[in-house]
Amino acid sequence: MLRNQLLQLAIPLVRTHGFTREALAQSVLALPKPHNQPLSDPAVSSLFGDGDEARKTLINGWLDYAREQMKAAPSTSVLDILAHRLKANEPVLQYLPEAFALLASPSSGLPPLDPVPGLKHVSKVADEACYISGDTSVGPAWFRRRAMIAAAYGAAELHQLTSPSTAYQFLEHALNATSQIDSSVSEVGLFGQYVYRSWAGIIKSSGILP
Repeated sequence: MLRNQLLQLAIPLVRTHGFTREALAQSVLALPKPHNQPLSDPAVSSLFGDGDEARKTLINGWLDYAREQMKAAPSTSVLDILAHRLKANEPVLQYLPEAFALLASPSSGLPPLDPVPGLKHVSKVADEACYISGDTSVGPAWFRRRAMIAAAYGAAELHQLTSPSTAYQFLEHALNATSQIDSSVSEVGLFGQYVYRSWAGIIKSSGILP
């Protein structure tokens, strides 16, 4: 399908164009039989959504791509897998605060911010990490394990946006810390509040929203 093909071709362009409609427009130039000019703005809207909806499509496509990179981690330890996911952020780190702000912003009107995209993001990272590591937890242990990993990864990613040089050390510390309090982070309400605070911190630090 052309839409999916162009979305995949736009992902490498995020490094230079950010999570923008321009990156989506330029994707057509990388086709095996490339067009001689970028997509028009109406064409971008038709394929990917109007206004910022197209940017959200690109952000979510990039997040899917970054999770796929976790499979190339040097080992099946959760620490190495999550570190490899953090590594995928590095080429686009400057664009991530705005991207997260956009995902957490309502489609219309003003904040409050929506914590659901942040919750889904870190939960999917945790699910993938558990799958790659061969985790076979079931029942309450399944939820506790994923909540612990999601909380540690979310904290490390937030730290990476402000102090990238120490992100990997922070990740290891966060994993160790959450493993000691996994009974508390297993509470859905507490975990949801954690994700909301983390993303609100990301967005506030970016200066994008008050």
